[in-house]
Amino acid sequence: MSTLPVSSSQPSRSAAPPAVAEGWSWRPVAVGALVLAALAVPFVLSDYRIFLATMTLISAIAVLGLNMLVGYNGQLSLGHGALYALGAYVTAVLMEHGGFAWWATLPVSAVVCFAFGFLFGWPALRLKGHYLALATFALALATPQLLKHKALEPWTGGVQGITLLKPEAPFGLGLSADQWLYLVVLTMAALLFLCARNMLRGRLGRATIAIREQPIAASAMGINVPYIKAMTFGISALYTGVAGSLGAIATAFVAPDSFGMFVSIFFLVGAVVGGLGTISGALVGAAFIQFIPNVADQISKSAPSAIFAAFLILCMFLMPQGFVGLLRAGLRRLRTRGQRGQRPRRGD
Repeated sequence: MSTLPVSSSQPSRSAAPPAVAEGWSWRPVAVGALVLAALAVPFVLSDYRIFLATMTLISAIAVLGLNMLVGYNGQLSLGHGALYALGAYVTAVLMEHGGFAWWATLPVSAVVCFAFGFLFGWPALRLKGHYLALATFALALATPQLLKHKALEPWTGGVQGITLLKPEAPFGLGLSADQWLYLVVLTMAALLFLCARNMLRGRLGRATIAIREQPIAASAMGINVPYIKAMTFGISALYTGVAGSLGAIATAFVAPDSFGMFVSIFFLVGAVVGGLGTISGALVGAAFIQFIPNVADQISKSAPSAIFAAFLILCMFLMPQGFVGLLRAGLRRLRTRGQRGQRPRRGD
């Protein structure tokens, strides 16, 4: 009685699955291409487009900070525009009245914004859902008026704001101010994104996600829910405040009317469009809120807000889980089809 050869129907154990081999091949290439493209930006684009790319990276840092709170912790905030303004004004006041170098204001802004976020978050994050959203929205509404108050006018400049000097490239480097600032912001963004990735994969990140999924069960497991919520709010405020500081340095100007309630709304739009609960989605969301309003203005000078709203509604229909969610779903389908195509047939 003859037996079928085993090697004819079973794949070799040494061969890697197609999905694994594919994953290990395209990811390093994609990351390498993205890094090279980011480094090439200041040398191939005009100063104005370099400035737009710089502001996109700054917005990405702010969107990432908000996404930590909304996407990973499940707490809705409509007041991160106030934190962005706080970071910007800390840098502006220190540079204008304290004689600080621009780079020396960044750690001060980070500490101040973290402390404010932690202290504000401790009582506020005991609220849930729309109650927390209204509390943070009130903060966003009050911030421009507070910055215009007569008691703070000697420091903030009141309605006129504060004009700063854009930093020049040091050590005699043959770079323009926009090129140098882009490279600085790119380095800061890379460090902050890497820190966020490591933190959210660590103990604090797991506790944050556990609170989002089931706060009662997380508390029963020994997680200090109020402390984790306040800490998450503080770190989120730190990221947004640093983004505000970099934004003040990049634009070389701060004024109360630049930090209206729509700043907070735009950050939330960026987090949702990019993908809640994702890190890389902050880059896509920042590009959306930075460039789509300009595209909408070019399409219709009379009603750019309506065009922007149409783009936003279209994105929500096509990408209910955000851009990163859509991309992951597409890659998952391709991987599944590849695995099905590699399966041996019964007659083989």
